[in-house]
Amino acid sequence: MCAQLNQMKIFLAQQNYHIGHFEYNTQKIIAAIQQAKQEKADLVVFSELAVCGYPPRDFLYFTDFIEKCNTSIEQIQAAAQGIAVLVGAPQRNPNKEGKDLFNAVYFLAEGAVQQVIHKTCLPTYDVFDEDRYFEPAHDWNVIEYKGKKIAVTICEDIWNLGDNPLYTHCPMDTLMFQQPDMMINLSASPFDYTHDGDRKAIIKANVLKYQMPLLYCNAVGSQTEIVFDGRSLVFDKTGNLCGELASFKEDHQSFTLHADGSIEQTIIESVDSIPELENNTTIFHPASQIASIYEALVLGIRDYFSKMGFSKAIVGSSGGIDSAVTLALAVAALGKDQVTAVAMPSGYSSDHSVSDAQQLSERLHNSFHLVPIQKIYDTFLTELHPLFNELPFNVAEENLQSRTRGNLLMAIANKFGMILLNTSNKSELATGYGTLYGDMAGGLGVLGDCYKMQVYELATYINSKEEIIPASIIEKAPSAELRPNQKDSDSLPAYDVLDPILYQYIEQANGPQTIKALGYDAALVDRILKMVNLNEYKRNQFCPIIRVSPKAFGVGRRMPIVGKYLT
Repeated sequence: MCAQLNQMKIFLAQQNYHIGHFEYNTQKIIAAIQQAKQEKADLVVFSELAVCGYPPRDFLYFTDFIEKCNTSIEQIQAAAQGIAVLVGAPQRNPNKEGKDLFNAVYFLAEGAVQQVIHKTCLPTYDVFDEDRYFEPAHDWNVIEYKGKKIAVTICEDIWNLGDNPLYTHCPMDTLMFQQPDMMINLSASPFDYTHDGDRKAIIKANVLKYQMPLLYCNAVGSQTEIVFDGRSLVFDKTGNLCGELASFKEDHQSFTLHADGSIEQTIIESVDSIPELENNTTIFHPASQIASIYEALVLGIRDYFSKMGFSKAIVGSSGGIDSAVTLALAVAALGKDQVTAVAMPSGYSSDHSVSDAQQLSERLHNSFHLVPIQKIYDTFLTELHPLFNELPFNVAEENLQSRTRGNLLMAIANKFGMILLNTSNKSELATGYGTLYGDMAGGLGVLGDCYKMQVYELATYINSKEEIIPASIIEKAPSAELRPNQKDSDSLPAYDVLDPILYQYIEQANGPQTIKALGYDAALVDRILKMVNLNEYKRNQFCPIIRVSPKAFGVGRRMPIVGKYLT
């Protein structure tokens, strides 16, 4: 109970849920409620769809899945004694018209459901597909509790300040007629390296528009491709940031809200220091937010393994920058004893490739094995010789080496219960510079949303305290080593030219004329965009990619394979 009726102590529970693991999620939620009680909080707040995990996707079509959500709510409401709870879960739509479900927040108190709030703005872009499953809210009401009127919204609802053309209704504008005292938002807002500033700016804009404090509870953890960074926020009524929970890990904190709208907390950032809302940066900056990208990738690996029930990873260690960074990230995520590196040299591999790979594993203290492929490769060539019929060496023989490596890695992974981590970067995936069923094999794409220049920045970050990745790996010219003296630059433009053009096309969705107007060579732009579109069929067969950018390949970028545009 509050010491005074004119103040309220609110406990934010930033938690990492497992989609569809109802017992685990429910126990975690109830444990946080008990902790909030110990801290004498009046209200505990969880994130969007906490009960089932976000995004549940087509699980929402299963009646049994929704029934399990309802059972979890019943268990949680029984724990809501002497404290109130705001927790996210789907709710059935009782009306025949419209979608079958609402994206809802349950207000629980005195061991019962007191009120249910529905999400109004249903995002259907990038990784979001909520209009596929949910009916938007039909009515809007504040929650009255302990003398306070609380305007509860869900994630995207605060991203419409009445000026977002995606939506026809601004829920806060309607709720203002009921004279609320505070705003609380339950979110599952994914990480990308442009999003943190915009998130703070949109919350500040809400606070300044409605002149009341806002408490924002975000999800944390990785759900296959999508990483949630937490960073739950608390703003006072004047727009000062008074609380920020941890990034990329679970956290909780209590905040006391006073009658005058002030927060009993030290101001972290003043209203004037928080930037205004702006669109994603239009220029590619490979070093931008590199520490957060590193943390997101480590969390993405760790959660993928733990939630899939695996513990051991295998990486094809070529002595190149991509495999080196992937290996370092895997060791950071899983521990040195859980990661195996395998070097698989062929006749075209340089001596330093093997020695560099071995030195890296010595520094990381992970298991390292050498499995030469030349004899296996020669056997393939011998068996294929009658069919190839003296045709000249070309990409078929090059890719055969890569596929040999892929087969070996998958065999070891199967034998020892490992997941193969793929090392392809976004520049390669964009241009098709990879071999299907060879170096594109794997269970999880670690660097698939990082351009090559970002991979170099990650290597620099990893080495910032001590040299983990040998300097020779960072300094050498990138090469697939599938033919004599091969370099990436034989097939691709220099990465410091390629990556900014790819960024303009993929992240910024700019067409060729706009990109050329930025000063890039016209023929080069045409060539690069053609490569991107021609290789959609390869990316369509690729493994899940940990998303760190505002536009990742996979679930957030859906392109036709047989399209003719720019090809």
